[in-house]
Order: sequence, then structure tokens, then C-alpha cells
Amino acid sequence: MNQKRVASIDVFRALTMYLMVFVNALWTVKGVPVWLEHAPEAADGMGFADIIFPAFLFLVGLSLPYAQHHRLSKDPSRRRLFIHILLRSVALIVMGFFQMNLEYYSARAVLPEPVWEIGITLGFFLIWLDYASSKQPVLRLQQLIGILLLIVMALLYRGREGDRIIGLQPHWWGILGLIGWAYFAAAVLLLLGGERIWLMSLLLVFFVGVNAASMLETSGWLKPFWDHTGSLGLGNASNTSLVLAGVLTGCLYRKFSGQSGKLAAWMISLAMLCMLFGFITRPLWGISKIRATPSWTMISGAISILIFGTLIWLVDHKRKAHWFGLIKPAGTSTLTCYLLPYFWEAVFISLIGIRLPEALRTGWVGILKTLAFALLIVLITGWLEKRRLRLKI
Repeated sequence: MNQKRVASIDVFRALTMYLMVFVNALWTVKGVPVWLEHAPEAADGMGFADIIFPAFLFLVGLSLPYAQHHRLSKDPSRRRLFIHILLRSVALIVMGFFQMNLEYYSARAVLPEPVWEIGITLGFFLIWLDYASSKQPVLRLQQLIGILLLIVMALLYRGREGDRIIGLQPHWWGILGLIGWAYFAAAVLLLLGGERIWLMSLLLVFFVGVNAASMLETSGWLKPFWDHTGSLGLGNASNTSLVLAGVLTGCLYRKFSGQSGKLAAWMISLAMLCMLFGFITRPLWGISKIRATPSWTMISGAISILIFGTLIWLVDHKRKAHWFGLIKPAGTSTLTCYLLPYFWEAVFISLIGIRLPEALRTGWVGILKTLAFALLIVLITGWLEKRRLRLKI
């Protein structure tokens, strides 16, 4: 493959991001079918919403072999590539950390919650806007303002823990933070190991094994290890396993892109192995996103592999990328698309108090409204992208 963007990956990312905005907004709708929502923690099963986050993790890994190859072809310094990986990871972890603390925001805080939410999101944009085309110094005034804004927001934050008022704390790392930790682990492993399919396969097996061991709880002497990886955002290795499944698939595509038969055989075999593992081991721990069981991890990975394989045929071979043109910005300005709903919710729902009639927030009418909202966010993302207002880390 050449170093240009891979259309099937961009389309897969756009679809995933569009659907992530959609499922994240379903809380505004009453009477949503159970199969569309997240399955409860105690349930043995998964809803549609339970496959979106793992698809995004898979995509993080899928893009890595292309991204690292491209950067090393321009600059062979692995030290500088490591620094790039570290900075991207820190950016995601910082954003996830601030967003996660919104869940614990206290009504007794100095700032109203929506104002604080707008403040941190604006800080993200000021720090991580795509300044590549600018000839200003590396540390621009806008970035400095963004850093100072996050510091002020951190100092003004007041959270709740029972009856106590607390400051910012890593209760967990938020969605972006979890992505950041898993990205860091997989990106460093790929940087050190290279695009060796056998090695990426072994690493995937290892991390799935760690995921399984943590669920079985037969290794009490490893409890300090689980606690430590949990505090670092690596959890029970489920997220890292999904990213590595994407890395392995990306390596396969790069190696066999000109051999359709071999590529299809490899990808179908990998998907079937993941699916079989998920269902065979299901009696041990069930299928659960909330508990991040190995069955959920591998079944989700298999679904992502099969979707990507379909998009390779449809987009890269049949040249049908234009079918997805309307949602394209969600695949090229993904982080911007993810953050815009935070602005929308804080400004229009929390501060202004806009509420649609209940009839538009109920059942299938409400679901269609939410699909339209997700499309609106994507279109706004595209409008901003044309004006070079997009985040890039």
C-alpha cells in the first residue's frame, strides 16, 4: 500500500464516530428498544451500543501500522516517533481525565457544571487545534491560553464523594483516557516489535490471556498487578487487546493488500478464531461490556474485522467511498466530532434549556431525531474542517 489515506479505514472511522455520537445521545430518548442500548452489568449479552467503543479501539490499532510507517518514512528517528506517541497519549489521557470528572461534579462548585464543561472543552480546542499550517512559534498564544484555562478549571473544580467535597481525581480515565492508555501500550509494542504478524499475534494472545486471568480471579497473588494496571488505565487488558486486534489486522492488510484471496482468508480466519473463543469461553464469564469480559472483547473484535473486510471490498475495490461522503468529516476530524456534542449539550440543553416536544423524544421518532442530531454534528464538523478548525494530536 502507498502512504496515502486508506479509504476503507476512513469510512470505517466515519461510520463508527457517527454511531458513537448517536448512541451517546440516546439518553435523551424515552422508550429505546433494549437491543439498541448497553446491556446491564449483570446481563450475559450485548446490545448495539456495546460494539461501538470496541470498534473505535480496533480502529486505533488498525491505523497504527500505516501511521508509524508513514512517519518513519519521513523521519527514521524512532526516538522522535516515541515522543510523538507519548504526546498523543498524554493529550487523550488529559482530556479523558477532565471529562470523567464531570460525572462527579458538585452542585456546590463555584461554576455551574455546564460552564465548567464549556471551559474545559474550549481549553482542549485551544491547545490541540491543528496549527500545522501556521508559521507561528510552536507554543502559540492560543495554546498558552488553553493551558492556563485548563489550570483555572482544575483549581475551580469541586466534585462530590458522598457528603465530601473533593478535587479532581482519577476515579477512572474516561473514554478518551482509556483510548489513550491502550493506544500508548499498543503503539510502543508496534514500534519495538515492527510489523511482524507472528509477534503481533502472540501479543494479542498474551493480552487476551491477561484479560482472562483477571476475570477468573484464580491468581490472588496477581491482585497488586491488576490494581496497578487499573490505576494506569490499562484495566484488565481488554482495551489493549482490541487495539492489538486492529494492529494485527492492519499488518495483514499492508502485507496482503495486493493478494485479495490471501487477505480474505487471513481476515476471515482471524475473525472466526476470535468469535469461537468468545462463544466457547462464554460460560466462564459471560458477554459483558461493562465487565469487559474476554468473550465480549473477542466477539467485538471479530465483528470489527468482518465489517472492515466488507468495507475493503466495497470502498477500496469497488470504489464506493462516495456513498459515505455525507459523514466523511467524522472520519477525518474524528476528535473534533467527538467533542462537539459536549459544547452542544452544555450550551443548548443545560444553559439555554432547549427541549423538544416529548413526541420527538420518544420511541422510533426519538431515535430518528437522534440519528439526525448525529448527522448535524458531523456536518458542523465538516464546516469547521473546511475552515481549518479541527483538533489534531
